[in-house]
Amino acid sequence: MVNPNRFYTYAYLRDDRTPYYIGKGCGDRIYSPNRLIKKPKDRSKIIFLKQNLTEDEAFKHEIYMISVFGRKDLGTGILRNKTDGGDGASGAIVSEKTKRKKSEKVKGENNPFYGKTHSKETRKKLSELHKGKNNPNYGKRGENSPNYGKKHTEDSKNRIKENQNLKSFSVISPTGEIIHSKNIRQFCRDNNLYNSCFSNLLSGKLKSHKGFRLYIP
Repeated sequence: MVNPNRFYTYAYLRDDRTPYYIGKGCGDRIYSPNRLIKKPKDRSKIIFLKQNLTEDEAFKHEIYMISVFGRKDLGTGILRNKTDGGDGASGAIVSEKTKRKKSEKVKGENNPFYGKTHSKETRKKLSELHKGKNNPNYGKRGENSPNYGKKHTEDSKNRIKENQNLKSFSVISPTGEIIHSKNIRQFCRDNNLYNSCFSNLLSGKLKSHKGFRLYIP
């Protein structure tokens, strides 16, 4: 009986270890000549991304990984792939309509990998592929930045501000009392302190602020 979980996804890497092609296959497909993309001569630059998948899972993971790194021909990333992945079973040609349907199936909770984590080995590989200049968005500024023109909602801004101020700290009050708290903004508001000065106190840039001193056990 043919093993249904015989499929996998793989990547071809450049000399700087960034991926230039993401594919799906089974058997020795990963090492076979590619009619569209030249595979690396150095086998250490040919890596498995995820193994023991059904063909459908492999297609979906291929689509997901291509979306992560983006395509050079579309100006969205660093891959030489000419499609978004999921291009038919065993080499069959699939219509654009079918490709769009496959793409929709891997979005959000429809993705079979939604909520799941990669293995430790896979996480290490992905981490290396995204570090520094390996990151497809490395060095992008202004209009080239993926976040260019995007704005936080008021709710998002408030959450960011709140998270920035939720920091546990201990100080000595002007009366010598040791106080433990975790909300900088609220503490400053209650004690008529300047937020920026108090933050400098906590970071060690100031020795005191309005009689308050940093408590070090």
